[in-house]
Amino acid sequence: MLGVLGQVLISIASFLLVLTFIVTIHELGHFLVARAFGVKVDRFAVGFGKAVASHTDRHGIEWRLGWLPLGGYVKFSGDLDASSVPDRAGLDELRRRVVAERGPGAERDYFHFKPVWQRALIVAAGPIANFILAITIFAVVFMAVGVSLRPARVAQVQEGSPAAAAGFQVGDLITEVNGKAIKDGSAVTRTVMLSTGDPVRFTVERAGRPVELVATPERREENDPIAGRVKVGRIGLGLGSSAGDVRHVRYGPVDAVVEGARQTADVIGSTLTYLGRLATGRESGDQFSGPLGMAKATGSLTTAAVEANPAPGAMAINLILTLTTLAAILSIGIGFLNLLPIPVLDGGHLLFYGYEAVAKQPVSARFQEMGYRAGLALLAGFMLFATWNDLQKLNIFQFLGGLVS
Repeated sequence: MLGVLGQVLISIASFLLVLTFIVTIHELGHFLVARAFGVKVDRFAVGFGKAVASHTDRHGIEWRLGWLPLGGYVKFSGDLDASSVPDRAGLDELRRRVVAERGPGAERDYFHFKPVWQRALIVAAGPIANFILAITIFAVVFMAVGVSLRPARVAQVQEGSPAAAAGFQVGDLITEVNGKAIKDGSAVTRTVMLSTGDPVRFTVERAGRPVELVATPERREENDPIAGRVKVGRIGLGLGSSAGDVRHVRYGPVDAVVEGARQTADVIGSTLTYLGRLATGRESGDQFSGPLGMAKATGSLTTAAVEANPAPGAMAINLILTLTTLAAILSIGIGFLNLLPIPVLDGGHLLFYGYEAVAKQPVSARFQEMGYRAGLALLAGFMLFATWNDLQKLNIFQFLGGLVS
């Protein structure tokens, strides 16, 4: 078994490795589409801070490796900073200088002078790259390893629970939830978790005949070994299946890509469902996690993979599968987050470009500046809120209290 220090080091190292990989793919999406449109790029950086290694290619692009492995960025020529926020005060001066040095029309090599549709595609390419990465990872796993499908057969019904009140019986096979066919028990769990207070319609197979049941999940607080303390919807069902019920499926290339896209869409759909319920007051915000929570989850999964089988070969396979699958899920999250219509995020840029396309003129420099400041404040507040959630879920305050008592 790994000690506490070992688990902490694994958590940090594995999280930074996965995060840097995901953000690098995100920025590579921006970079490749920008170069396809002939945009002049100053720097492609992996990591932040002082460069530990760098190389400038024949196109004048600096490829940099920073000492702080917290992602990366692409810096287009004319950007104010690494976040691609334009220096509006200097754009006119940049245009005059470029035209004077290289002749009329040379400014078209710069991102901020490109047609709005090209700028929109360049910005959208980052999140799209994240989604493509997730689909690719899922597809490779489905082809190489396959997936075990466990039927949603009821193995336990808690007394006094919503499931008992609905009439569930041990041995029932859940075939549909809210009209959607069920192939694996995990789909039932996901739906119930995000349906607190809302009636959920189940179709079960009992003695060879379909039976319709309705149960309303109730919110329960649990101690999840990966995420810490969480509040989720439960109806009091225990699902289980015999070895003969489990089907192991390995997909061909086409089906694997289709399943990978479906898996990606399911994660996005669950996220949208949670945000919609949060906006209407049917969910609390305590499920948001920041870097601490994600690092803890990454470390827990990595530690479990390492300890599952001590044999070097099996351990390496488990570790690779764990980190790549986690990378797929986090990649979806980062892609989705960047599409939110918040200034300084890709979605905020797309919002401004949408206005520019309709109004035939860009958003005023003053309004953009106010938007970027508000966006930064909103993101900072969100990170503080998520970090507070992480500290509470990980029982940090209780731990610190024990140290001083």
